[in-house]
Amino acid sequence: YDQERYKQRNKVERLFNKLKQFRRVATRYEKLKTNFLAFVTVALIVIMLR
Repeated sequence: YDQERYKQRNKVERLFNKLKQFRRVATRYEKLKTNFLAFVTVALIVIMLR
């Protein structure tokens, strides 16, 4: 059990949970990879600005 590693893992898991709150990311409406990655990028920017 590594406490520092667990802290980092927890941060990553929380980020993915926040990202999945965006319905468009969770259901992946876009068929093209570039469009999907663009929306994931926008969602991450919104999360970081909050």
